[in-house]
Amino acid sequence: MSTYTAKRLPRQTAAAGWNAILPPQDPLPVLEQDLTADVTIIGGGFAGLSAARRLHQLDPSLKVAVLEAGKFAEGSAGRNSGFMIDLPHDLASDNYAGDALDADRAAIAMNRQAIRFAKGIAEDCALPQELFDPAGKINAAATRAGDRHNRDFAAHLKRLDEPHTLYSQAEMQALTGSPHYTSGLYAPGTVMIQPAGYIRALSAHLAGQIRVFENTPATGFEKQGNGWVVATPKGRISTGRIILANNGHLESFGFYQRRLMHICLYASMTERLTPEQIKRLGGEARWSVTPSDPVGTSVRRISGSYGDRILIRTCASFHPTIETSRMRLRNAGWVHDRKFRERFPHLEDVRMEHRWAGMLCLSRNGSAAFGELDHGVYSACCQNGLGIARGTLQGMGAAELLLQGGSDIASHFLAQPEPPKLPPEPFASLGANTYLMWKEWRSGKE
Repeated sequence: MSTYTAKRLPRQTAAAGWNAILPPQDPLPVLEQDLTADVTIIGGGFAGLSAARRLHQLDPSLKVAVLEAGKFAEGSAGRNSGFMIDLPHDLASDNYAGDALDADRAAIAMNRQAIRFAKGIAEDCALPQELFDPAGKINAAATRAGDRHNRDFAAHLKRLDEPHTLYSQAEMQALTGSPHYTSGLYAPGTVMIQPAGYIRALSAHLAGQIRVFENTPATGFEKQGNGWVVATPKGRISTGRIILANNGHLESFGFYQRRLMHICLYASMTERLTPEQIKRLGGEARWSVTPSDPVGTSVRRISGSYGDRILIRTCASFHPTIETSRMRLRNAGWVHDRKFRERFPHLEDVRMEHRWAGMLCLSRNGSAAFGELDHGVYSACCQNGLGIARGTLQGMGAAELLLQGGSDIASHFLAQPEPPKLPPEPFASLGANTYLMWKEWRSGKE
């Protein structure tokens, strides 16, 4: 008999700021009884909820259940920076460009398919622009090396025939209010999402169509007859098939052992800016920048019903345990404060109100952990730092693989080579954390 037991359950460090700034959310039910389902999805982030929506689109009569270990939008999905990126975004490169034009064109086409799918969700959920904004994004540079990265990536986009605009230092300051940036590279295809608001809205919308449960971690599942039984603390689900959409916690159930890299990223968000601070800042009310160096600092200025605020995201650490510590979050917060002062020296009186950590999952070769793992058990995991677009795609692809036997999306991920094994501990942790620290040091002002 095939039995899989979770070695660990998701644990979060600090409250997700994106969720904290929203109004109190209506609770969704906890599974407190036994039930049956055709498909059970473990994980209620971008991949899991996208899989649920796609299953319902393909077969509305299907009995689908989604299990989220905590509250929706408090997990990794609600801790995302909110960039749904269409263009190549290779975090292992110096400037995000991939190795081959054809591969990048295929990735762009896939990412835009995910964006169209998410746009349909935004329309069905009547999301306002402050939650789902097709505004594009900017690669921002603060050094000569960063300027060179922007020019190199612009040349790559030209070869791809992708629209883009290079901004000067004066144009960047007019946009952001910050004197820090020396150049920018704008591309229009990225959608900026308030991740907690998006996940809240989609989970509530699906709750009217399928069974959706929060605060219901899957503690294990075992083969029973032609199907499976999924165990939770207060109830069990007898199900025909399972989709694992729990990203790095796929390894907690024994799959892809020593093949997944669990990286924690850290973020801080300011208090609401006062009218006087907004005037002093200048610039536009909403903008988003990723660093020209992939290991630099992402910054977003947001505005709307949840206030005018600035988000800083930088610092990374490797954790085989799939959780970080309060001490690391505190240390990252000091770095965030310094990065904020570098960019906004005229906002010396602005303080951070929210700080949080979020886990992401990578493989050494950039491949996903996707496909059928056991008879009737499917995986849509390992998004390699592109949680919104890649998670949405993998959820769609897993649903199509399960019901249709395949699709263009499924074939894209199935064609990828298997993620290679990591070195043994403690060498993996020592090597990865040393490498991350060196990359962050090398990125400098970026």
